[in-house]
Amino acid sequence: MDTYEPRRKRSGRARDRQFARQRRTEDFETLKSEAPSVDLSRLKASDVAKRASVIFNDLRWYVLHKPQVAQIAGVVLGVLFLFFLGTHLLGGRAFPNVWSLGVDIGGMNQAEAQAALETAWQNTRIALAVDNETVLSAAPSEMGLRLDTQKTFEAARGVGMAGIPLGYGVVPVVTLDYAASQTYFLDLTNQVEIAPSNAGYAWQESQLVGVTGSAGRALDVMLTLQSLQQDPSGIVERRRLALQMAPLPPDTTDPSPFLDTARAFTRQTLLIQGYDPYRNESIQWTTTPEEQARWLEVTAAGLVVRADVFDRFIESLNGTLNPADTTEIRYIETSEARDLVSEAINNAQTDVTLRIRYQRTQYEVERGDTGYGIGRRTGIPYGLIEEQNSGRNMDQLSPGDIIYLPSRDVTMPMLPIASKRIIVNLDNQSLIAFENGEPVFNWLISSGMDTAPTYPGVYQILTHTELAFGSSFTLCSSDLSCGQWEMNWFMGIYEVVPGLMNGFHGGVLLPNGNYLGGGNVGVPYTFGCIMSRDSDARMLYDWAEEGTVVEIISSEYAPQSDLARQWVSTGG
Repeated sequence: MDTYEPRRKRSGRARDRQFARQRRTEDFETLKSEAPSVDLSRLKASDVAKRASVIFNDLRWYVLHKPQVAQIAGVVLGVLFLFFLGTHLLGGRAFPNVWSLGVDIGGMNQAEAQAALETAWQNTRIALAVDNETVLSAAPSEMGLRLDTQKTFEAARGVGMAGIPLGYGVVPVVTLDYAASQTYFLDLTNQVEIAPSNAGYAWQESQLVGVTGSAGRALDVMLTLQSLQQDPSGIVERRRLALQMAPLPPDTTDPSPFLDTARAFTRQTLLIQGYDPYRNESIQWTTTPEEQARWLEVTAAGLVVRADVFDRFIESLNGTLNPADTTEIRYIETSEARDLVSEAINNAQTDVTLRIRYQRTQYEVERGDTGYGIGRRTGIPYGLIEEQNSGRNMDQLSPGDIIYLPSRDVTMPMLPIASKRIIVNLDNQSLIAFENGEPVFNWLISSGMDTAPTYPGVYQILTHTELAFGSSFTLCSSDLSCGQWEMNWFMGIYEVVPGLMNGFHGGVLLPNGNYLGGGNVGVPYTFGCIMSRDSDARMLYDWAEEGTVVEIISSEYAPQSDLARQWVSTGG
């Protein structure tokens, strides 16, 4: 009895172990036989957990109760670890779970990592912020930042296995191209600057009130570059750069000194008239007190119109000047308009006239065109066309060529006088002058001969000279001495070449003592000028101040104004 009971107990433990092994074998065989038909997507989580637990417990039992199994497992794990180290160290790869620029470069070799980093770099944007508010974003390369992908990869390899298991972020290695960065931020200045606002006025509850001036801000390029230069990698890592700004104080803050002038201006409706001197066309616009109040700004020099607000108003007017199918773009020049309206405000004017100007245009050459002929058809002296197309041989034009015509404004440099207009018809050698739309003078003239013709076009009186002098190669003798003629009551209207001006005049006294054409008119006699009888030329000289518009028409150059068209239609 004493020796039998222990053996029974040992036999029971043996049977338990044998039974457990049998159960595990049966479970394994059952699982293996069912494996091909198991739909894992339909297994319950609890079933999967139970089966995994069985396998894990089985493995744990073997490791705890079979030392040789543990030893084998340790050897296998060691071999796997050495293989892992070898493949990464000898293969030049970064260890797993190492990140830079949001890219997991773990397991990559240098070429693969550099390509991935470069792609991420191209897609990176840096937020540019002012007072913690993002105002715009930019690519790092635009800001002069350069990514060193090789050094970034080397830094990633240098962290070893620090990324296992939680991951490790490597700050990208970034350098700064100072010159490129400086250029970028200098160009950026206007985009982020807020101009200071001088004292002004606003319309509130049917009354004009003063508005105190406020400060603006400007980009401090040097301080911003210093901030970027100190930590380029960190700025890229954070994807954010705080722009360094400097305050801009206003010139004036107190609107009260000009409040009475501003109220007087806004109590009346300002009539704005656009005048096109080429067409002799007037266009009228009216404003409101609220609009006029927004224009006003107090400066150290006095009351003026606020540039940004007023310029937007002028641009809205410009949008009404050009139909969709026009080939000539007309506009009101904003700075010129600001000066004239500011003058009107301080002089308590109720209306102001703004000149309508023209942009330069393109001209497509047609068959038979010459530079000189194009000038006569477009009303622009050939010399000005040649100057606009500098470097081009105007003697070699082919159909379809594109040349540029200067703005019409080149023939009218002075402020035009809208109330007066002189019209000359080269075809019938006649002249008529209008004041406020009514004819005041009408007589015959003599224009340039075929060898020195008068240019058609729209010009203006530029100079007054009671006695002027001129000459021509036809007056030169064999000893190369050239005589001069005298011209009474000369008024210049355009330059043929620099220093040589054509214009209006009276009788021409030749070096031989005779008068050109015998003092008669009605036939082209001159060398390009427009000659009237002496008494008529004197009246025109006294009547036409500088700035008076001159419209010279012919069969080559059609009438531009309604006055010219009406005069031609009546036989003028």
